Amino acid sequence: MPFLELETNLPAGHLPPGLAQDLCTAAADILGKPAERVNVTVRSGLPMVLSGSAEPCAQLVVSSIGVVGSAEQNQRHSARFFDFLTAQLGLGTERAWSQVPWLPRSLRCLRRSLQLKVFET
Repeated sequence: MPFLELETNLPAGHLPPGLAQDLCTAAADILGKPAERVNVTVRSGLPMVLSGSAEPCAQLVVSSIGVVGSAEQNQRHSARFFDFLTAQLGLGTERAWSQVPWLPRSLRCLRRSLQLKVFET
């Protein structure tokens, strides 16, 4: 189940309508997962500095267990997310950042255990 967290210092009114849904659809395509399993959070208007500058910027962190199996896959996924971000938000290539860390499938049991504990409390 992929989780995507997009953070930007752009005000909400400057984001394209339907950005969260479009990011969900793009992530499903990029990661090869059904959109029904993708979770997206968009946080706008944040105080942010990227590369020493507070000019408009964005960062995207993608967490998905077992989707990225090699450095090459990670680079391909990151590049496609980066292209999506810069196109959708109208940012220059130096003002957007994406991270797609590799998470081993062994974390799946840990994640389910943590979810159960959260729901039990």
